[in-house]
Amino acid sequence: MSSISKPVSSKVSSQNTVEKRLQIQRLLEPTKVVSPSAGSDVVKGLTQTPKSLPPRYFYDDLGSELFEQICELPEYYLTRTETAILQQCAGEIAQITGSCELVELGSGSSTKTRILLDAYYQFGYSLRYLPIDVSAGMLESSARALLADYPTLQVHALAGTYEMALAQLEHTQLPTRMICFIGSSLGNMNSQECDVFFSQITDALKDGEYFLLGVDLQKPKHLLEAAYNDSQGVTAAFNLNMLQHLNRRFEGNFDETQFEHWAFYNETENQIEMHLRSLRSQTIQLRALNLNVHFETGETILTEISRKFDINSIQQELKAKGLVPQKLWTDTNQWFGLLLCQMQLSAAG
Repeated sequence: MSSISKPVSSKVSSQNTVEKRLQIQRLLEPTKVVSPSAGSDVVKGLTQTPKSLPPRYFYDDLGSELFEQICELPEYYLTRTETAILQQCAGEIAQITGSCELVELGSGSSTKTRILLDAYYQFGYSLRYLPIDVSAGMLESSARALLADYPTLQVHALAGTYEMALAQLEHTQLPTRMICFIGSSLGNMNSQECDVFFSQITDALKDGEYFLLGVDLQKPKHLLEAAYNDSQGVTAAFNLNMLQHLNRRFEGNFDETQFEHWAFYNETENQIEMHLRSLRSQTIQLRALNLNVHFETGETILTEISRKFDINSIQQELKAKGLVPQKLWTDTNQWFGLLLCQMQLSAAG
């Protein structure tokens, strides 16, 4: 798609209307233990063998900022490859869906979202955007930046987990809705988690509505390992920041200088595995969870998997859930795929 000019209005009038066009709904309190079950996933992960932690604990405000930096790294091919695909196909997506409410899971800074918003604006469609992210700070800053640039845009941001936000989506005010899960976050889920997630998507969509999915595809090991072990150490900082997030949230005493980042490609499972490895024998306390955890020297915590997909297999999985693929776009290297699906209840298995 050719580049187009963004809608412009006077700065004063835009500022005067931002508050009317912005709603931020907080579904969780990120710095507090809000229920007896809060942190149960941490307890489960750190008391099993081998130890693990859910990737959602990457994303406090600093973690979200570090991930945005990762996306700009020269080794991290994913963002620039998907961005190039979006620039080529955004107009076609808008043409297929028509006037459409955009719901984005894990929206971050909403940088790539602008490509879609520009395409819908070019067709003269109403602009309504529902970003979903666990970082309320990132949601607010990115929403205000968008509202300043798009004077007709309405933003209803939801600060919480995907599951919480999808369950609370209200009826769309536009003719249809498209849930966007761009980036490569689907790879962070194992096959069972993927199955549950696709069911949550179908529960949130009505017949005829859309799902836009980004998937990282299988490729040579050296390209994958470089992307998760960047020369500037930003991915390492992102991984280690999870420990500080746990410290604040659950009154912990992790010392991140006593752990190191370790990432490698598991060729048997077709997935990157990212770990935190203990540099010495140590015992960690998370007082809010009444939890003491011992680590041997060299023992690891699995913090993330990043699965790499076969495009034909993932299309079959989606179709079995009633998410029928309408169009696939990929780059010339076939490193990344962007898949537009439509909810068709008659196709659900």
